[in-house]
Amino acid sequence: MNLLQTPIEYLKGVGPQRGDLLRKELGIFKYQDLVNFYPNRYIDRTRYFKVNELQNNIADVQVIGKIVHIKTIEFGKNQKRLVATFADETGQMELVWFQGIKWIKESLKLNEVCVVFGKCSLFGSNFSMSHPEIELLAEHEKSLRSAMQPVYPSTETLNNRGISNRTINKMMQQLFLETQDLFTETLPDYLTQELKLISKKTALFNIHFPKSQELLAKAQFRLKFEELFYIQLQLITKNLIRKHKIKGHPFTKVGEKFNDFFTNHLPFDLTTAQKRVVKEIRNDMGNTAQMNRLLQGDVGSGKTIVAFMSMLLAIDNGFQACLMAPTEILANQHFNGLSDLAKDLNINVKILTGSTKVKDRKVIHESLEDGTLDIIIGTHALLEDKVKFNNLGLAIIDEQHRFGVEQRSKLWKKNTVPPHVLVMTATPIPRTLAMSLYGDLDISVIDELPPGRKPIQTVHRFDSNRLKVWKFIRDEIALGRQIYIVYPLIQESEKMDFKDLMDGYESISRDFPLPDYAISILHGKMKPADKDAEMKRFSEGKTNIMVATTVIEVGVNIPNASVMIIESAERFGLSQLHQLRGRVGRGAEQSYCILMTSHKLSNDSKTRMDTMVATNDGFEIAEVDLKLRGPGDLMGKQQSGVLNLQIADLVKDRQILILARNYATTILKDDAPLQKPENTILKNVFLELTKKQNIWNYIS
Repeated sequence: MNLLQTPIEYLKGVGPQRGDLLRKELGIFKYQDLVNFYPNRYIDRTRYFKVNELQNNIADVQVIGKIVHIKTIEFGKNQKRLVATFADETGQMELVWFQGIKWIKESLKLNEVCVVFGKCSLFGSNFSMSHPEIELLAEHEKSLRSAMQPVYPSTETLNNRGISNRTINKMMQQLFLETQDLFTETLPDYLTQELKLISKKTALFNIHFPKSQELLAKAQFRLKFEELFYIQLQLITKNLIRKHKIKGHPFTKVGEKFNDFFTNHLPFDLTTAQKRVVKEIRNDMGNTAQMNRLLQGDVGSGKTIVAFMSMLLAIDNGFQACLMAPTEILANQHFNGLSDLAKDLNINVKILTGSTKVKDRKVIHESLEDGTLDIIIGTHALLEDKVKFNNLGLAIIDEQHRFGVEQRSKLWKKNTVPPHVLVMTATPIPRTLAMSLYGDLDISVIDELPPGRKPIQTVHRFDSNRLKVWKFIRDEIALGRQIYIVYPLIQESEKMDFKDLMDGYESISRDFPLPDYAISILHGKMKPADKDAEMKRFSEGKTNIMVATTVIEVGVNIPNASVMIIESAERFGLSQLHQLRGRVGRGAEQSYCILMTSHKLSNDSKTRMDTMVATNDGFEIAEVDLKLRGPGDLMGKQQSGVLNLQIADLVKDRQILILARNYATTILKDDAPLQKPENTILKNVFLELTKKQNIWNYIS
């Protein structure tokens, strides 16, 4: 048996109790897990201070000297502290312990040269160090310790149970003494030579016991590259296998519906980006392999028309198409938009949601099964077992990250031959993240807005400018435009002094009184029928102002609304601000987004406001968001903790990720089954990895 697979409790100095803690707290089950438990920072231990060089509140200080005196002091009720006087040739300081006094007192040695390490603080005119690490100088010089001292991630439970950073360090030393020569190389020679990578063994040693800053940097690069490289290798292989194995319906002809629409009914000229994406989709669907494509486009970039043209290709080839959206509002919006595009083409389009009446459902189910229904749009209702297709050729899924992987496969199973799949998202995902999350999908991007769209002007205003903002609203309403005002909360939260919706609604009603102005209100706690009624009043122009919470973030399309005011904008994340801003700018008039905040802003909030003012580009915004929040939060609940990486970081290491993906692509293009002799190592490691963990363990 491989020694690295030994259960962790057998390592000298661990034992059953510690082993149990390491399993529960850090997920360390075997020697191998401990080897891959990397430090999250390092302390420079090349410098030794003299007592007379100490300064207040510096952490990570080491001093060489002797303990010359030890005493126990009682204070308070039954409380004690242990105080040792520590001296070198320049002066004295105190070492203090409040816990484990009996055991520590027994272990301290008087008048022997030792090294103390910890944080020093000034009390009166004396320096003191509480709970320092202590090591005899002779031991200190002998140990595997390095100039850069590793600091490992930890938990409160571990610290309370006596497993300190130093304990983990000792375990690591023991592990390396036992396993030094067992680390086999995991990358082929041609890769390590071309990229000038140090060996796996050297990298692992120097990540835990770096001999210098330079060796540490080399070790980090080598291990990060390897981690990202194998993830990309798995993703790209998955894509290749799918293309070979999963057959799709080849849509060989571009028929009359498509041509009629393209020639006679296009509401506007397609942008270059839209044409490029339609072509990519046409090529995919013309093949025998199943299409699996992600369509990314910013708010308002015209994804719907691309989706519709893809559906026409399916219909022309004798197939049905469906579009699944995460909410009823969004499904209704798609239904209205697509019905409008299809009105002159003699195409049967229906919608199926939770609120569809029973008798209508029956008709829809029947016409789906007998093939007379061409396009169905719906919510999760499409996944019910009752819904059977005659021959589904294309499934389009909107706002992908709100649907799990299982739900997508449920749609596939409704056919003997799986339909082509097009996943649409209006939340731009930074390229780095997309390459890792959707590495098994082909990606298309619509990166320009349709002609005639004016970029939305965004400004940041403080609450003290409110009167000017209100005057601006009155002027816009006088021009016949409509206004959104969005609040972060519905009911007042005691902890937060943000204006909540009801308060805001009352004060706006006072400032914009009837009969000159009419106001709608919309929030998540309203009944669906009331929501629809309020939306209808606003869309018909019967009200000038819509006061709402973020329920309007997705799926509201009112071309006449030209101003979006976001109250307490500092409370919103960047992607949410960007989505909200996308509710305006849908007509031909100039539109505006006004971010209202208090004067008290954190650095992150300030960065968010500055980013929104500086750019309308969703991809740029997503990059900033990734830097601020990390990948976990960006993808919403289902995708949080997006990648369980051990050492790499998607934000900081994007260059390494791109490098790793390029190498993985090149290698698989040349040798997809990894059969060439020079790729033997790759194949073995790859099989080992896929046996132990599916790629989806990396990607939630």
